[in-house]
Amino acid sequence: MTGEVLQDDPHRRVVRIGDTVRRPMHPWSPTIHEILQHLEKTGFEYAPRVLGIDEEGREVLTWLDGESGGDAWAKVVTDEGLVAMARLLRDYHDAIRGFRPTAMAGWAAHDGVFGAGELIGHGDFGPWNLVWHCNRPVGILDWDYALPARPVFDVAYALEYVTPFRDDDFAVRSLRYPGPPQRRRRLELFASAYGLTSIDGLVGKVRAQQREVLARARRLATEGHQPQVSWQESGALDEVARRITQPINL
Repeated sequence: MTGEVLQDDPHRRVVRIGDTVRRPMHPWSPTIHEILQHLEKTGFEYAPRVLGIDEEGREVLTWLDGESGGDAWAKVVTDEGLVAMARLLRDYHDAIRGFRPTAMAGWAAHDGVFGAGELIGHGDFGPWNLVWHCNRPVGILDWDYALPARPVFDVAYALEYVTPFRDDDFAVRSLRYPGPPQRRRRLELFASAYGLTSIDGLVGKVRAQQREVLARARRLATEGHQPQVSWQESGALDEVARRITQPINL
């Protein structure tokens, strides 16, 4: 069964077969499967279900129907989509709070130790990793980089992309904005919808998670994982490092 190719990178081929998605395993995938199984038991509707491992050693997940990837950027330009994304993140955090997997398989570039106030963050909560029906997110994809983290890590990660922490030209040219984004308003709207009562220090939190994500990517590259090796070799990670130092006008 070949199926419909969803991703055909040299290092990672993802296919859809019927109502399932087949993805190559990571060393830490069993930990992620525990997380998804917990979410299924709690009745959280927005995560794929783990169906097993196929004859080629790929994980088998349920297919979540809707728009994702590049089509998702237009969804969060609207207030409706922005608020819905924030509320979904809060719902996820509420569903996962207090759960601890056995984590014998480890995590992606993390030692697995939980600090005070930490839960299992999604680790890659961007618009492209959500499944959308119109301006409503109905699913969360790509859980591979879940990690022990304070809830604000996921909030800050999302805010980097939905505020966005990119210049006006890039926002209009690549992120579907009709004009320069009202960044402070968008940051406040997302934070409020998530349930935060203040945005004090939030810009600093965004910068901190950017540095943390970059460090994670460099570590994964050093360990020989893809696509991080390719990012390192192409200079993409150096470009990320430069972007983090650029001021953002709120």
